[in-house]
Amino acid sequence: MITAGIIGGSGYTGGELIRILLHHPQVEIDFVYSTTRAGKAISSAHPDVLGTTDLTFTSNVNSEVDVVFLCLGHGNSTKFLGEHQFSLATKIIDLSNDFRLQKDATLNGKNFVYGLPELKKTQIQQAKYIANPGCFATAIQLALLPLAKTGALTKAVHINAVTGSTGAGVSPSGTTHFSWRNNNVSWYKPFTHQHLGEINESLKSLQQNLGELFFLPNRGNFTRGILATAYTQFEGSEADVVQLYKDFYSEAEFTHIAEEPIHLKQVVNTNQCHVHLHKHNDTLLITSAIDNLLKGASGQAVQNMNLMFGFTESEGLQLKAGVF
Repeated sequence: MITAGIIGGSGYTGGELIRILLHHPQVEIDFVYSTTRAGKAISSAHPDVLGTTDLTFTSNVNSEVDVVFLCLGHGNSTKFLGEHQFSLATKIIDLSNDFRLQKDATLNGKNFVYGLPELKKTQIQQAKYIANPGCFATAIQLALLPLAKTGALTKAVHINAVTGSTGAGVSPSGTTHFSWRNNNVSWYKPFTHQHLGEINESLKSLQQNLGELFFLPNRGNFTRGILATAYTQFEGSEADVVQLYKDFYSEAEFTHIAEEPIHLKQVVNTNQCHVHLHKHNDTLLITSAIDNLLKGASGQAVQNMNLMFGFTESEGLQLKAGVF
């Protein structure tokens, strides 16, 4: 049994972590840190855990926990770690974008490993500090990694991905409140989204002469999930590329190749990524789907924790989707 601390537990990713860890057989939640809700019950922010836990938010940090999850806004993890010290034995999993790029991966002697298990499982197992991937980055990398492995991404790749409103965080904004988001769809940050940096780094670790990625993110009128489509030129047959993907993900615990076209309801409320492949003349269409709060954030963070501590990779993550 290990002890865990959560920094920033009142948001969406913090809430998902609490729900997972409360039922994880190898973990005891030691504290959930929040400066804005200190002293209040966890259920005041996450009413669904009422009756499941009596934990309260705290402004105190136990520096001796076995693992700490940082669920802070982007840019705040660096500041927090500069102000708070943890024991040398404490492992850290950061869910922000502070340490995902190689140029930012080291802080005060701490070297953060990029935590995409399908790409860096061995490094994660040996790591003390993890930079958890972004949600769009997870969906897009899992769609493209097998092609990069064989050097097949030499042409431009066009990517379109739509995400639920929880991808924007718990704080309301002009494009997240119900009356704007409902019955609506829109794009944002065309071709400049911040996740492109980590996507390019991962793909170039497998293929240096990478074609340009054109990524158009979209806001969907639903709460959670990401459906990503990517297409590029590909010379092989559909059967060839399906086998390529099945071989690449043959030992992946949560990434699976679907024979039929996929949709979001297959993966929402799970830590799964489903991938589908379709060939049209010389163009290959790759579709991937994940839950942005689970495989795209907190579920993947727990998956990384399991690898770091030698637990079964799927421990505590046997989560089920619903088709309706």
